[in-house]
Amino acid sequence: MSKTTNGLIAFVTGCVTGAALGVLYAPYKGEVLRTQLTYRLSKYREKLQDVIEDLVDKRDQPDSFAKTESERVVNDAREKAEKLLEDVDRLMAQIKGEAS
Repeated sequence: MSKTTNGLIAFVTGCVTGAALGVLYAPYKGEVLRTQLTYRLSKYREKLQDVIEDLVDKRDQPDSFAKTESERVVNDAREKAEKLLEDVDRLMAQIKGEAS
């Protein structure tokens, strides 16, 4: 046999062995894992929304350089948190789609 054939056989054997071990040692069934991920992602989503609200509330402080700088930081943080919320929503939709 050639090196390519031996390499392909080794690769396929490794894939089959890895899949078998993954199934044997998986801590939860797929449905349970998807439920846990959805729950955790929803909790992270709630925390991010709370952080956004806190940042927006703190933005209303006296005028000064610090306020201007804090507004910039708040806006940056809000944009990043909103992007994270979108990512969380997308992940939750994917998880729910796989569960269906």
